[in-house]
Amino acid sequence: MDTRMQAFLLHLVLASFVFLSSIRDGYAGITSSYVRPEFPSVDIPLNHEAFSVPKGYNAPQQVHITQGDYDGKAVIISWVTPDEAGSSHVQFGTSENNFQASAEGTVSNYTLGKYKSGYIHHCLVDGLEHNTKYYYRIGTGDSSREFWFKTPPKVELDAPYKFGIIGDLGQTFNSLSTLEHYIESEAHTVLYVGDLSYADNYEYTDVGLRWDTWGRFVERSTAYQPWIWSAGNHEIEHFPYMGEVVPFKSYLQRHTTPYLASKSSSPLWYAIRRASAHIIVLSSYSPFVKYTPQFEWLGEELKRVDRKKTPWLIVLMHVPLYNSNEANYMEGESMRVVFESWFIKYKVDVIFAGHVHAYERSYRFSNIDYNITSGNRYPVPDKSAPVYITVGDGGNQEGLCSRFMDPQPEYSAFREASYGHSTLEIINRTHAVYHWNRNDDGKKVPADSFVLHNQYWKPFLADM
Repeated sequence: MDTRMQAFLLHLVLASFVFLSSIRDGYAGITSSYVRPEFPSVDIPLNHEAFSVPKGYNAPQQVHITQGDYDGKAVIISWVTPDEAGSSHVQFGTSENNFQASAEGTVSNYTLGKYKSGYIHHCLVDGLEHNTKYYYRIGTGDSSREFWFKTPPKVELDAPYKFGIIGDLGQTFNSLSTLEHYIESEAHTVLYVGDLSYADNYEYTDVGLRWDTWGRFVERSTAYQPWIWSAGNHEIEHFPYMGEVVPFKSYLQRHTTPYLASKSSSPLWYAIRRASAHIIVLSSYSPFVKYTPQFEWLGEELKRVDRKKTPWLIVLMHVPLYNSNEANYMEGESMRVVFESWFIKYKVDVIFAGHVHAYERSYRFSNIDYNITSGNRYPVPDKSAPVYITVGDGGNQEGLCSRFMDPQPEYSAFREASYGHSTLEIINRTHAVYHWNRNDDGKKVPADSFVLHNQYWKPFLADM
């Protein structure tokens, strides 16, 4: 028996124990009795080493990468130079200190009230090989900096891959704990479900300043692996008192996405394929009802999904469609009404969301039969429905949402008001192992876990 199969069987035993212990009374879910110790939800001071500025004049900072195409053979490398535009050149290659190729990017900046950003660079590096480690250099002279990343396996049926899932991170000491624990997980790519810097909780020039500190804060991960971005409400940034009313201004300047590769008309909604997963990113705060661009695009993108190449279908959004926390309760109802039937028709495996600052996982339930005359008001078990997981627990300054509805709804399998992050490790076309890691426990003691069974390939079990 090979090592991977042994590891999988170990995961299976552990997850089965957790799963079976959670359903001793039909669909009775668990509300965790764990109480998060008091830990201030205040932003890290500006002079903390987590925000340190790299040495050298005009040295690149806030380095982050994301996927740059549809299939994982390109990355978009982004960074900021604080003093002058400098070079948008990226050198890269497969050997350290031996850069055989280069690419040229673009540079721009923006103002927000009286704040003026640094020079923001975006460079597409394409034509890469799958499953290959690349080294890259940005900047010039003594101020240049070097990093690396690894491309995913070729898009194919049984390609194994490990994703991390983070949401609502912010830049507190709780956020730092989440980020450090995620890095320890050795996952390959972050699926980020919105609300990044929480800079909009500040005023005037401090808004832009806190975007800069957040970019340096997450660089320890984002410079070395793609983060797949989605936008939340804290990216909208509506500041009439500063004369700033264009939504997503800072976010769109700083975080580009490969939206054109999936024929999207907006960087706020798009799709990628990575290893054996097809990942769809939706925008909770853009129009999505019938005939809108996002609606029309999603309808076409779902038709493009080929489960014989990418068996796993994952959807990211910011606002959860199922949520039993008193915070933001039913806020995702309008999107649920519009899209839930599609998610079932196309056999979406799992939907990740944030927004609610707590953790919650659902059973497979749906409410597609409800209308004003049917009288079927409540969600019912549905083996064709996705699992819904809320991970808005990254650690931001607004703190936890600790008030859950009582009694716990039947669709809710596990919920806890704690900070943490999740991982989803795809084993093959039929099985993936999911963990939610509470910050206090680190990576070795997952607080919730289960085996996710693929909806399309119809394995012998169903995660109900």
